[in-house]
Amino acid sequence: MEKNELFRLILCIIICQMAGIIGSLFTASSMAGWYPTLVKPAFAPPGLYIGLIWIVLFTLMGISLFLIWKETPSSLAARTTLNFFAAQLIVNVLWSVALFSMRSPKSGVVVIALLWVLILVNIIKFWPVNRTAALLLIPYIIWVSFAAYLNYSIWRLNA
Repeated sequence: MEKNELFRLILCIIICQMAGIIGSLFTASSMAGWYPTLVKPAFAPPGLYIGLIWIVLFTLMGISLFLIWKETPSSLAARTTLNFFAAQLIVNVLWSVALFSMRSPKSGVVVIALLWVLILVNIIKFWPVNRTAALLLIPYIIWVSFAAYLNYSIWRLNA
């Protein structure tokens, strides 16, 4: 790997981790007071595990982004693909805002449904460009599927 490629890889991982850090700022404010008071389903994992899983997922997303950035020329199609990736990162942060900052499990369900769709669009758009990049997003969509079900369950249990 060339020095320039290594820099791009690190930059892509940092960009994705920053989305996680920004989202965690909205999450942290509710973890001390509001979230612990909610009724949660038995399958809700401890917060420590959730944080570690997100770190791994944001790293995989960064590698995926790097693989796409590396292979796509600066064309309208490439920009569109990267714009969809940016959109899902933004919606990922907005999910933390909706669920934790707004303290609204119902809003969280709506936003995470949009997030799930955007991840699927990314997988579909990445597939013809770089299959590894698309496959690296599979754990992300699986985790978001689980998180969506957890979010929905919390909404229903606390309605």
